[in-house]
Amino acid sequence: MSFICLGLNHKTAPVALRERVAFRESELPEALLDLCKCGLTEAVILSTCNRVEIYGATPAEAETAALESARKFLHERFALDDATPANTFYHRHGQDARRHLARVASGLDSMVLGETEIFGQVKKAYQHAHTAGATGPLLNRLFQNVFRIGKLVRTSTHITHGATSVGSAAVELAGKIFGDLKKCRVMVLGAGDMSRRVAASLKSRGAASIIVSNRSFDKATALAEEVGGRAVNFEAWEQEIGNIDIIIGATGAPHPVIHPAHVTGALRKRRGLPLFMIDIAVPRDIDAACAQMDGVYLYDIDALQAIAADGLRQREKQIAACDILIEEQLGKLPA
Repeated sequence: MSFICLGLNHKTAPVALRERVAFRESELPEALLDLCKCGLTEAVILSTCNRVEIYGATPAEAETAALESARKFLHERFALDDATPANTFYHRHGQDARRHLARVASGLDSMVLGETEIFGQVKKAYQHAHTAGATGPLLNRLFQNVFRIGKLVRTSTHITHGATSVGSAAVELAGKIFGDLKKCRVMVLGAGDMSRRVAASLKSRGAASIIVSNRSFDKATALAEEVGGRAVNFEAWEQEIGNIDIIIGATGAPHPVIHPAHVTGALRKRRGLPLFMIDIAVPRDIDAACAQMDGVYLYDIDALQAIAADGLRQREKQIAACDILIEEQLGKLPA
């Protein structure tokens, strides 16, 4: 039997295409069944915001035909036309496919190097396929070994250490300031992509509550629902600031919207508790003078990007060690 992989990801396809080529969880059982009619004897579909990959088992003599059938399956399912660049999809087979899967599960092939979320996504993809009856001896054994390798990479190297994005840098700093984020209350001014990422990162670390305020109340409501928070009118955000621990400024306004006068009242109400301010707007949303106030920790996007860049450099040094470890572990598996 041969092991194959066919997919596209953030390196080969723009977000507009990745949005089209995506499977909802409810669609997976039917899609897996269809794949197993296309020449694959076993199949797993991994579908995230950054990648869609088909992993499959097929008789060695049918490998080329199975890859072509899987490609045709994706083209027909998502109505891809002939204008889709040929290099949008990549394919792997044999040991190269095993290596690719191990690197994906270990966070080495992610948009954010070393990110941990992908491990859970791979595990969930396998569980869906196993429940649907789409896996067999080859994929069951391989995925269990890959999960073991992924855990070993994380515990034996420093690939997950340090922040590598503005969102993760903000979360890391918040953790140093507050310790436990489970009691922290967050307010987001603005509802763009960057504020969404930072809010989601804080929420993933257990932030107690999130308030979103935006000039477009509809957009504020949409983001609030996405992060399990509450939307307030833009004219009312000043009334909330005294009860907030972390403020994210991302409005896109042409001038600062938060001034020392706003912060003075908030600090008085907080009675010595620190106030963490994340300014990811360009031009800046938060008056730089706020950084001089006792108890205020203000970081703008340049500071956060510098922290993220340093974290990325540290992780990049670990790639070689991770690849050596993966190669050693794969070498112990049966061909």
